[in-house]
Amino acid sequence: MRRLWLLFAQTITVGLALWFIVMVLKPEWINGSTGAPRKFSVTTSAVSVQEAPVSETPTPGSYRDAAKKAMPAVVNIYTGKEVRLQKSPLLDDPFFKKFFGEQFDRAQKQSSLGSGVIVSADGYILTNNHVVATADDIEVALVDGRKVKAKVVGTDPETDLAIIKVDLKNLPAITLGRIEQSKVGDVVLAIGNPFGVGQTVTMGIISALGRTHLGINTFENFIQTDAAINPGNSGGALVDTNGNLLGINSAIYSRTGGSLGIGFAIPVSTVKSVMDAIISNGYVVRGWIGVEPQEITPELAESFNLNKKDGIIIAGVLKNGPADKAGMKPGDILLAIEGTPVPNTTELFNLIAQLAPGSKAKMTVLRKEVETTLNVPIAKRPKVKAEE
Repeated sequence: MRRLWLLFAQTITVGLALWFIVMVLKPEWINGSTGAPRKFSVTTSAVSVQEAPVSETPTPGSYRDAAKKAMPAVVNIYTGKEVRLQKSPLLDDPFFKKFFGEQFDRAQKQSSLGSGVIVSADGYILTNNHVVATADDIEVALVDGRKVKAKVVGTDPETDLAIIKVDLKNLPAITLGRIEQSKVGDVVLAIGNPFGVGQTVTMGIISALGRTHLGINTFENFIQTDAAINPGNSGGALVDTNGNLLGINSAIYSRTGGSLGIGFAIPVSTVKSVMDAIISNGYVVRGWIGVEPQEITPELAESFNLNKKDGIIIAGVLKNGPADKAGMKPGDILLAIEGTPVPNTTELFNLIAQLAPGSKAKMTVLRKEVETTLNVPIAKRPKVKAEE
């Protein structure tokens, strides 16, 4: 009898041990495999808590796949500039130099930060012109931790875009999206390095498209978004929910220096044309006719006795410039270029910029209530120097 009892006790012990092992390693064998997430208890020496099972499935509404796709192509950019302080006449005094030497006759190193987007596996990186315009040296930090020096390929101050290049291959380049398919209300993600804290992703929506008259750039066609954009985000990516590039984050409207929910990005349509021109020529070639335009206001209309309330009034014409040679005069109202109406100065600049230098364009003007067509030769727009 004792032997049977001992055998029974050993069987129970082995069974409990097997049951414990199965509970820990294969709980679904006991609970059943239904495919639904289950909670299980974890007991520690202090308290019993419940934890969710490990899952690779994204939470509904998550944009982790878009972020995962785009983040490797967004880099941090660190720039440095040597600034020599203005010397006081006292520093040239021999008596002063005898005691203090040349220690005050030194330059200071100023540094700043921004973001950039890898657009080619061969090392071409897109960023804002104002991020790199005055830099003496540029360093790019990749997501994988590598840091490498970069050089400027070309800049376009009039759209605030620049291309820099690093000597690396097989880099993770971003995919260009289609801004023409985007609508107000679409979800977007802003990726960059705000305040130097490291790569950060923020979410918002497209608040407006085609924003102009902001006084930020010469050529404006901004995407407005409420995705948080802060100092250091400049040059970073604005992407759609598929991780495709929609724009380059460029500016914010702020009274404090931080995000107030109004940020602006240069659309990918502008980015592509400028990028192709810079990589091919080192700069962007645009058309130019040499006029000073001004939009017609009620005050101007009354002053010039104009019945026309639309179009652009030509306030000035450069002597011996293309428009002057074609017969355009101050006071003319420019109505259309190649049949396309000109509603404002922004559209005027954009239409003329797209014309090929060396060609001629038909421009309709109103002079003393008589419409006239002028064949205006198109010249190359003078290059704008970056701000010092």
